[in-house]
Amino acid sequence: MTQPHSTSEREQVVDTMIELTRLSGLHRAIIAGSSGLELYLSLRRRGFMRVSTTATCRTPKAQHAVGLISGQNSLQAMETALTEISQFLSASAAIAVLIDSRESGFSLRIRTRLEQMGFRIEAGVRCQQGFVLSAYRHGFGQMENAA
Repeated sequence: MTQPHSTSEREQVVDTMIELTRLSGLHRAIIAGSSGLELYLSLRRRGFMRVSTTATCRTPKAQHAVGLISGQNSLQAMETALTEISQFLSASAAIAVLIDSRESGFSLRIRTRLEQMGFRIEAGVRCQQGFVLSAYRHGFGQMENAA
């Protein structure tokens, strides 16, 4: 009986991530995190064919418009996933991060890390599985060229 409930919780997170990043079938999306394969399969079932994971994508070429991260439990694991996924994202990419930790200050640290990577926080939505934070990177290529 708990399986359908947990499936609906996962689907709620996927729906939220799709909405916050404005993911469409035309976008290339890259997925990271310990629940990445589960998220990948859910997106494929929904008809998103241009999705891949950091493990299956051969070379990071900053060609993905959307990044999705889920399934992290520690700050270090989350920061590793952010660093890993950032090299796959374009200069004007959107990202959604599922924060499932109840640790004090965890979401603030993730938010700060995203801002350091050139993202501007757009929204945060509370789900049954945690908190989904979305951000966009605008003009990041110009900032890299100036540095």
